Amino acid sequence: MAENKTENINFAYGGQAVIEGVMIRGKNNFSVAVRTPNETIATTSQPLSPIFTGYARRVLLLRGVLILVEALVLGVKALNISAQLAVQNEPESEEEGLSNWLLGLTVAFSLTLGIGLFFVLPLLIVHFIDPWIASSLTSNIIEGIIRLFILLAYISAIGFIKDIKRVFAYHGAEHMAVHAHEALLPLTIVNVRKFGTPHPRCGTAFLLTVVLVSIIVFAFLGRPDLEWRILSRLLLIPVVAGISYELIRFSGTHQTWGISKVISGPGLLLQD
Repeated sequence: MAENKTENINFAYGGQAVIEGVMIRGKNNFSVAVRTPNETIATTSQPLSPIFTGYARRVLLLRGVLILVEALVLGVKALNISAQLAVQNEPESEEEGLSNWLLGLTVAFSLTLGIGLFFVLPLLIVHFIDPWIASSLTSNIIEGIIRLFILLAYISAIGFIKDIKRVFAYHGAEHMAVHAHEALLPLTIVNVRKFGTPHPRCGTAFLLTVVLVSIIVFAFLGRPDLEWRILSRLLLIPVVAGISYELIRFSGTHQTWGISKVISGPGLLLQD
């Protein structure tokens, strides 16, 4: 029993906010808890795919790409489950959730939209102003700054939406619970309230780290034709994601180290 407890504490739990609740990812399962209209808490747990728990998850850099894909897949799946749980006690509800193919289509659409918005769009913008930019290095840095601006503008804009504000609140609560667990405290309301909402392993911090790392990685790629620039970004997304995850993982594991505070600082500020 003691060994299992120690093993669970050493595992880096994470999750996300869903509709009126949270999802927590464990070693082999993920669980969703949702507040229903009658103020009860509905919960469910499901096993994780072996794809996300196998050997690849322990491979340096590769695991960052895997976790990025897992975040998309689990995110859509958890949101779908939360929508079902939120109405399960309503008599008129016949919610069955999305089929597997529709879930896959949603993940593909989300991935395409994310790549288009945060990687292709900055390139298209900088392409139009390239004639007035002296050097390739400057062009690529401006591209990165535009990418950073789009991310910050996107997060700020959705923060004004009432329902999204509610989701952000649950997201903060999930962070507080993870903090309490990592501090070896029982998960009670009193203990959870001792901690703040920012967490160094937050998915939002990961996205910001991806953008910042991409500025460095893409800065020295030159200025080829537009189609080759787009292709280079697409091919290097796994590399950028892998490096970003390792940085986030390191800073989350060594939170008291000075270098970790430098790495996690921007992500923590973004969550405030």
